[in-house]
Amino acid sequence: MADAESVPVEGWDFSWLHGRATEERPSWRYSRLIAERMPHASAALDIQTGGGEVLAGVPWLPALTVATESWPPNIVRASQRLRPRGVAVIADDDEPRLPFADGVFDLVISRHPVVTWWNEISRVLRPGGAYLSQQVGPRSVVELTEVFLGPQAPNSHRDPEAARQEAEAAGLEVVDLRMERLRTEFHDIGAVIYFLRKVVWIVPGFTVGRYRAELKALHERIQADGPFVAHATRFLIEARKPA
Repeated sequence: MADAESVPVEGWDFSWLHGRATEERPSWRYSRLIAERMPHASAALDIQTGGGEVLAGVPWLPALTVATESWPPNIVRASQRLRPRGVAVIADDDEPRLPFADGVFDLVISRHPVVTWWNEISRVLRPGGAYLSQQVGPRSVVELTEVFLGPQAPNSHRDPEAARQEAEAAGLEVVDLRMERLRTEFHDIGAVIYFLRKVVWIVPGFTVGRYRAELKALHERIQADGPFVAHATRFLIEARKPA
């Protein structure tokens, strides 16, 4: 518990969880899709890049590639990873307006954005350009949330069909939309603590001190019954701006 409470949680590198937790990956392989599209782009934008982990793994990048990020520790990490590859990392507050002129990019990507500002994406895309994003779906890992916060009522938050409607309202054509439910296992209480510190929206305001009783009960449950199982939801959306 002390280890998981003290380890840094900047960026979107989950390697600390190796051997402690597992999560199925979506069948569409988002990183591969990006790698396939980048060679055909002349200007690309990665919104909410985190620590730059996804973009850094793309083999070929356009000469004009830009990433935005709002959280200062992630800005530092993203800069360290991406600037050697010629990527400009821009500190942005993740609120409209995006700090770019109209029609600059022919490819915009974003992995797990907190909010998608569809009108802004449409504005910065060139005619014929595309937005490709993997997003967190509805009630993701809700089983874990309910351990700490009790039963959660169904809601339409992060619904892929709502994303389709918002994209179309912004003048984009949705050409691909898929969702999958992915088995997630936590093998020890340290993995739970680290995950909740890093993915802050699962249990808002989480601290070990605040939820010590629930953590103890969950630890005993894992010890007795084996890994705690939850289900992440992810959806892929690709939207194009009419030529």
